[in-house]
Amino acid sequence: GKIRTSETYTAALKSFSSFMKGSDILFGELSSDLLMEYEAYLKNRGNSPNTISFYMRILKAVYNRAVENGLTGQRNLFKSVYTGVEKTLKRAIHLNDIRRIKRLDLSLKPHLDFARDMFLFCFYTRGMSFVDMAYLKKGDIANGILTYRRKKTGQQLFIRWEKCMQEIIDKYPVNETEFLLPVITERDKEYRKQYTNALHRVNTLLKKIGEILDLPIPLTMYVARHSWASIAKNHNVPVSVISEGMG
Repeated sequence: GKIRTSETYTAALKSFSSFMKGSDILFGELSSDLLMEYEAYLKNRGNSPNTISFYMRILKAVYNRAVENGLTGQRNLFKSVYTGVEKTLKRAIHLNDIRRIKRLDLSLKPHLDFARDMFLFCFYTRGMSFVDMAYLKKGDIANGILTYRRKKTGQQLFIRWEKCMQEIIDKYPVNETEFLLPVITERDKEYRKQYTNALHRVNTLLKKIGEILDLPIPLTMYVARHSWASIAKNHNVPVSVISEGMG
């Protein structure tokens, strides 16, 4: 039932199958040398260390599950390949940059304006992930409180409904579906596909906004989430409160 996990496993399988030129391999035939060759193959294709580690960790999880099920012996094959996580580039911007994004006149560019609204809505709601934003329902707001469950963890979170959030909702026609934001808008089309298409479109448009404002990093929905956390920390909000707020 974990769609995102199934997608990552499918991506890893596709990558490893491409390396193996489509031929199957038994668990017993996996070796440290073969994994090092796969690592070199991924490097030559221009993959970053974190992407290589992403594929290796999935392979390792599958291998360990095979060991647990008695399909092969534990030979610690992954010692010689990278399975760590390198610190990525900074993904937060300053409060002044958020203000510049908000003030930018996009009245003649409705697509950019929509992307900006999604970015700001994420920031206003304590860095809510885009998937959780997409699946918010109209009935999730009651008595001035927005209540939702994180898709990723199932954790329930509560946010006070603010005027700035309502202003974004009021800008758009009432969604014909049960959802609050104009992301999933068609009942007869697959909801997940509508969400993933919207995320891709919004991130592409946000990058254009970032270029207009000459921001130091590419603008994405992820930047809104990180920026809320970073700005809250700079305003002396305890890390425990920030973690709880972001779920």
